Order: sequence, then structure tokens, then C-alpha cells
Amino acid sequence: MAVTNIFRRTVPLAARVICRTQSYHHRSSALLSTVVNRSAASRNFFRSSAPSTLHFYSTKRPSSDESLLKVLQSEIQCVEESDVQDEVDEAPEGFPFEIEDHPGQQTITLTREYQGESINVEVHMPDLVTGDEDENDNDRDHPDNEGANQSQIPLVVRVSKKNGPSLEFGITSFADEIAIDTLSIKDPNVAEDQIAYEGPDFTDLDENLQKAFHKYLEIRGIKPSTTNFLHEYMINKDGREYKMWLKNLKKFIEA
Repeated sequence: MAVTNIFRRTVPLAARVICRTQSYHHRSSALLSTVVNRSAASRNFFRSSAPSTLHFYSTKRPSSDESLLKVLQSEIQCVEESDVQDEVDEAPEGFPFEIEDHPGQQTITLTREYQGESINVEVHMPDLVTGDEDENDNDRDHPDNEGANQSQIPLVVRVSKKNGPSLEFGITSFADEIAIDTLSIKDPNVAEDQIAYEGPDFTDLDENLQKAFHKYLEIRGIKPSTTNFLHEYMINKDGREYKMWLKNLKKFIEA
């Protein structure tokens, strides 16, 4: 799979999924974004659609609900006409993990065994950069935000051994690059109310030690070829989940 093709597709696919809206934000606000163009007017919309006094009871659906259903149907049709894949992506040959993907959930889980170790990877939805987030341009240009202008995917990697502690890595992956954000030791015998020492910031570690941990993850399957596939996989999952979310909203309003 060509890496450049993966990230070249990111912006067009995201734009189709949100159906020509101006920016790509959290899915929880997507419906109201369509109705009121992502502004504070969303609150006023629902306030104005509700009568201040209930004069009589009627089984007829309010006109505001009818309008909402039309917007929902239009958004569903737009998504269905896009390139959202209904089928789950097949892992490429040699992919080292088993994929657990449950429809309706925000994450997927990867698992594998490696020389007596159990490796578990929690993969989250990608943070897509669409180029339309003008209000954040100044922040993205700041030298401390080198990866802010790149699409990225967050992962949590846990490497554990039988009846012992585990290593937990917080990771952000970009195109052909994996950044380790955090590293901690998790001991199952330590009570949850006890605050364990989690070490220094990963970037404060000796450079050779940082490189050694990157190699440690690479031989266990956490490498760019893996995360590049996951990036495309999660973009497609995001489209499928969004479509199902819209349909569930429509069913609720219609009931």
C-alpha cells in the first residue's frame, strides 16, 4: 500500500463523509452542524421550535421534527452516495495482529502473542486535518506543534507477561512516523487508589533510550506499515459509524 495514497485520500474522504460542511469536528456535533452550520444558534433553534405553553395535546409530529427528518435523510443520502465502504477492510498479507472491530464502538482492538508476551493495541478514531480549520492556523504554525498540521491516529499499546506488570505506551502515528508520547509500567497488584510513579516525559529520556524503545515496539509489530493501514481502516470505520449513527437518530425521531 503506498503511504502517499493513504494520506492523499484523507482530506477528500473526510470532506465527503461530512457532506460539504465547512470543517470536520466531533461526530457528536455533526447533526446540529448540518442544521445550523456549527454555530451557537443550534441552541436557539431548539428553543424556538418548542412552544412556551402547551395548549393542547396532538399526535401530529411537530413541524420542527419534520424539518429535522428531512435534514437527516439528506445527510444519509449524501453519505450513501460517497465512497464510504460498508465492508470492513481486509488486513494486508503479513499483518501481525488479529483485529477486533465491534460496530457501534469508537475504537478497535488489536491482539497478538509474541515470545510469551501478550500485546494489546487500542486504536482510536483518526484526527483528520481537512485544511478548513482556519481558526486554529496560528496554533498549528507554532513551533511546538510540529504534528498539528498532519492527520494522526492515537493508539495505546500494552505489552504484558504472565502474572506480571505490563508496559503501556501512548502513541501518536503520522504518515511513516510513530511518536511515543508516554511510557508507564502498570502493575496489576497495585491498588487503583495508589498513585504509582510513571517516570519522566518520554521526550526527556536519553535519545538512545528513546530509539531503543522505538525498536522495541517495531519488532512487536508497531511500525509505520501497520499504522498506515490502521489510519485508512479507521477512516473507513468512521464513515460507517457515522452513517449508522445518522440512521439511528432518524429511527428515534420517527418513532
